[in-house]
Amino acid sequence: MTACKNRRERGQDRGMTLLELAVAVLVLSIGTLAAVRGTDQARLEIGAAPDRALAGIVAHNRAAELRLHGPFHPLPEQVEMAGRRFAITQTRTTTASGLIQIEIAVRPSGQTGGAGALLVSHLPPRPGPGG
Repeated sequence: MTACKNRRERGQDRGMTLLELAVAVLVLSIGTLAAVRGTDQARLEIGAAPDRALAGIVAHNRAAELRLHGPFHPLPEQVEMAGRRFAITQTRTTTASGLIQIEIAVRPSGQTGGAGALLVSHLPPRPGPGG
């Protein structure tokens, strides 16, 4: 007993107690759980990226169609791009300068939230060439 006491007084005790080891394992476990949750959230965000990218392309295509045919030309409310169906909603308002402002919202068909695109375009009130 005296030898153990003398080692502690001289600072030669090199071992860890069971409590210190348990605290270290707890801290590492919490850090690991946080990393796993962050990775899972990133995976979910990346999973929706193709739908967002395609929705953006569909929105730009619709804006081009409206420039060609005019803001009041009837166009389909659903289109297919890369094997996926997208629903398109358009909201038209007239600006103070007489331009037609069109908000084009695109979402994968059957979804009300999640991945999608919103594009705002301004068009003259007259039809485009050939319209």
